[in-house]
Amino acid sequence: VAYIEGKANSNSHDDDHEDEERRDRVQKKMNTLTTLAAIGGFLFGYDTGVISGAMPPIQRAFDLSTIQQEVIVSCTVLFAFGASLYGSKLNEDNGRKYTILVSSFIFTLGSIVLCLAWDYVSLTFGRCIVGVGIGLASLTTPIYIAEVAQPAMRGTLVTVNGLMICFGQFSAGMIDGIFASLFPNSGWRFMLGLAAVPSLIMLVGFKFYLPESPRWLVMNGRVDEAREVLMSVRDSDEQALNELKEIEMVCSVMNGRGQDDDIVDDEQCNLYDYDNHDLRFTIEDSNDEDDGDLQLHDMNNRDHSGDNNTSSYQRQSTSIRNNPQSSTSSYFEDLSNMLKHAPTRRALILGCGIMVLQQLSGINTVMYYAASIYEMSGFDEQKAIWLSGFTALAQVTGVLVSLHLIEKKGRRPLVLFSLFFVTLSLIGLGGSFLLARISSDPISQPSVDENNECSYQKALVWNGITSYCYDCTLIEGCGFCDGVCTMGDSSGPFDASYCPWNDDNDGDDGISKEWDFDNCVEEEYGSISSVFFMVLYLLSFGIAMGPIPWTINSEIYPLEYRSLAVSCSTAINWIGNFVVSATFLTISSPAVLTSYGAFWLYGSVALAGLLWLYFALPETKGMSLEEIEELFQRPGDNMQTSGLSAAQKELLARNTFSGGGH
Repeated sequence: VAYIEGKANSNSHDDDHEDEERRDRVQKKMNTLTTLAAIGGFLFGYDTGVISGAMPPIQRAFDLSTIQQEVIVSCTVLFAFGASLYGSKLNEDNGRKYTILVSSFIFTLGSIVLCLAWDYVSLTFGRCIVGVGIGLASLTTPIYIAEVAQPAMRGTLVTVNGLMICFGQFSAGMIDGIFASLFPNSGWRFMLGLAAVPSLIMLVGFKFYLPESPRWLVMNGRVDEAREVLMSVRDSDEQALNELKEIEMVCSVMNGRGQDDDIVDDEQCNLYDYDNHDLRFTIEDSNDEDDGDLQLHDMNNRDHSGDNNTSSYQRQSTSIRNNPQSSTSSYFEDLSNMLKHAPTRRALILGCGIMVLQQLSGINTVMYYAASIYEMSGFDEQKAIWLSGFTALAQVTGVLVSLHLIEKKGRRPLVLFSLFFVTLSLIGLGGSFLLARISSDPISQPSVDENNECSYQKALVWNGITSYCYDCTLIEGCGFCDGVCTMGDSSGPFDASYCPWNDDNDGDDGISKEWDFDNCVEEEYGSISSVFFMVLYLLSFGIAMGPIPWTINSEIYPLEYRSLAVSCSTAINWIGNFVVSATFLTISSPAVLTSYGAFWLYGSVALAGLLWLYFALPETKGMSLEEIEELFQRPGDNMQTSGLSAAQKELLARNTFSGGGH
């Protein structure tokens, strides 16, 4: 007896040791998978951040106008938008892995073109190519991570993608600063070309080391491959098989949608007891014309001998193998069907809304034009480039906080907390520009002088009269000296009498005789406050509004419409990005809203979004992707949109969405 007990204890110890080894192996694989997949986020962030520091030397190299600068920034966004729309079809037909490989190749090609650009047209062409790569990667990597990650880790791992976006922005800022110092005129080529390195790493890593999404494999009838993938990324066989059961059940329902009153045409939708590796029951269509309900049959007592002595897994997978999800309908038909499905439509409103809010709260004005913003507040070009890089570190810090808290506190409280402080910091950032203006040296006698082009400028929300040094330096070709705003260039005024030379550089009346052309060096208070509120903004944004909208969009849509829905929300994100990046320099000009008015506008949008999400955003922490679908269902609409009878709906709800196996 003692021997037998000792042997049993030894076997139990060995099993525990094997389980622990498997968990460690799975954890390492998940880390590798997430890191390689999140390089797509890094590329997204790098491109966003690198153009901020690269734009000043590019502007000098090609003598670009304000419109041309906006085109160079926004063309990438526009092509990313188009790629994110097309990417849903690419994802459905060829898989998540294939799409990420294509995006890596395209991004590498675009980076090489940018490095070799010789004029404005070639530079714009390269930025368009890069935009296609970013659009595909930004759509696919969150889906891929969410579909492969364990439910308890999904929020954390998708947030890693957001962290990599921020880390890419920070890395771009550092590289901008280094090459701007080493090669002031040609450093931008290295800034833009170095993006080819991480894209090549992602290309090689996905090609040789990462599997396809198990959910996509099941949708396309490749159930055995999906089972192998799940076995390799789950802590136990039971977890893997239970998850496979849920995926197959959803796919069986998806196979039936759109057919005449049948959930699955001439096929069975089987449910299995994976704990005992045996068939529990099967749901089949009734052939009775008067009864459209599904029939539930107990399969446990059936004869499993002879031809029926097939593994439960093989029998359970027959329906999916024989009926892989095929995309024979057009894009617009798929879109129409998705919008008719009420739960998906509700989820899409939330997902697209939070993406719009992310962009219209001004993040990419800060990232694309950070150096220009710092120049507006009084820093010279070199300091502005370095500051834009270092302040991006604040967003990285915020995402690290999010990474730690997202599975502890949940998505909802982090988003509301983040938006509250984003609103405050945008208001403060606008106030810092107003402070920079009124704290700069005043004009001696501000008035409209028809003989002095620098005395007045077109304005929408203020009188346009040049009253401060700050106003003066924003007018092209104008500079400030000794209380006067006059025409000149970087070397001095055209009329030297406006700024007479003085050895001590200070006149009898105490007014500085220094010539200020690009900015007003005395505006200390505005400069310091702009840095403070910029850091607060990026830190607050990184805590939730940066990464969590991508997390939410990767998990709230049903499998049937996931690629298409994420494609739509990503496209909406890029539309918002395009609108903001293509208009910021214009609306922040004195002729429109001024710099402080622009940031107050973004702050108003953030405040409105905070109020909306307080009522609209549910919590999804710790839930499976299938359970999250229930959050957007309402009584009656599931039957109306999926074509299921009441009995079918009740049966599926009882046996599929009960949360078993989680």
